[in-house]
Amino acid sequence: MPDFEIPALLETVFEKSDISEDTRKLLSAPNRKLEASVPLRRDDGSLDVLRAWRVQYDTTLGPGKGGVRFHPDVDAREVTELAFWMTLKCALLELPFGGAKGGVQVDPKALSPLEVERLARGYVAAVADIIGPDRDIPAPDVHTNPRIMGWMADEFSKINRSHQPAAMTGKPVCLGGSEGRIAATGCGALIVLREWIERQDKRPADVSVAVQGFGSAGGHFACLAHEAGFRVVAVSDSKTAVHDEADLDPRPIFECKRNGDAEGVLYCEKSVADEDGKEEIGQEELLKLEVDVLALAAMENAVTKKNAKGIRAPLILEIANGPVSADADEILRERDHVMLPDILVNAGGATVSYFEWIQSRTGEYWREEQVTERLEARMVDAATRVFDRAEADDVPAREAAYALAVERIARAVASRGNRSYFAG
Repeated sequence: MPDFEIPALLETVFEKSDISEDTRKLLSAPNRKLEASVPLRRDDGSLDVLRAWRVQYDTTLGPGKGGVRFHPDVDAREVTELAFWMTLKCALLELPFGGAKGGVQVDPKALSPLEVERLARGYVAAVADIIGPDRDIPAPDVHTNPRIMGWMADEFSKINRSHQPAAMTGKPVCLGGSEGRIAATGCGALIVLREWIERQDKRPADVSVAVQGFGSAGGHFACLAHEAGFRVVAVSDSKTAVHDEADLDPRPIFECKRNGDAEGVLYCEKSVADEDGKEEIGQEELLKLEVDVLALAAMENAVTKKNAKGIRAPLILEIANGPVSADADEILRERDHVMLPDILVNAGGATVSYFEWIQSRTGEYWREEQVTERLEARMVDAATRVFDRAEADDVPAREAAYALAVERIARAVASRGNRSYFAG
């Protein structure tokens, strides 16, 4: 697979915003890419050696920030791409971070809880030299969760022989995590959607939503959207999808999937169809539903040129990272679909991770109401800036978001001196 290349859209932003050559070069490749082999002792005594990565794409604005995912399809290109998006996301939300990401090529659902713990600790041991509260702060991502981040934080503290809770975010609250962190990505996505429909003079009750991906982000978004008055009519997970034309209450489905947080259960073992009384439909059929909003909360490239033309929803809400491929993006824009971009929509998780980082460094812990209020302010501000810029420049929201993010990085680069400064 070829090395990651920055999106063509960014070249357009560079030209339109007159971004300096220095900034272009700095964003053309990652600052640092670490590949490691992580040994994993299995419960039966056998040994697996797993491929793992940590990429710090750009740290112009601060230490790296980004999740760690455990997934069989993870590779160096994907982790680099995710770190690039994190760079733009942190810049757009005006967080004091650069972008980073990590991953291990593994199917964690095939592991026992003890094996996952060994894996989490082994990953931290492999990347410990380049992470830390002032270097690079990992967080949860696909198939990593608060319990796993707690193991990682504990291992980092052991390696450094000091208690350093700010080295990881997304931890359990009892281990220095933040109230509101688990639901933050879904909550932030709902705030962005709410800001958009208000600009269209619509009410939540007038808006139907289908949600692809019913994990933590998609599940919390669906439940919060339902509580806010939106009509959630369909949800899907990796196994199947369910649909109710009138209105679907996602809360009992979410509780059923989470197994009631059963002791000893690390990953969800049920599907959205396990809650009785729901019409089951195909996963691809969900993407083609005639709804007002299609919320994509699964994985990258869920929508490609192969299925883009079947999408009917006029508004695409990108809760996952990169759920619409570049080819599909072009097709959907030509057909006048509006896409609210991932670096804005899913920034709630990164934002509350920032709040957790502050709390872990200071020892001051905020109530959930305080966290929610601060998240609301950040997300509303970012959404307003993106929507205003898109309207002023007559460009898609994705281009507006990229421009705002890159311009902030460019200002930081210029403040340290760029070619025009040193050339006099």
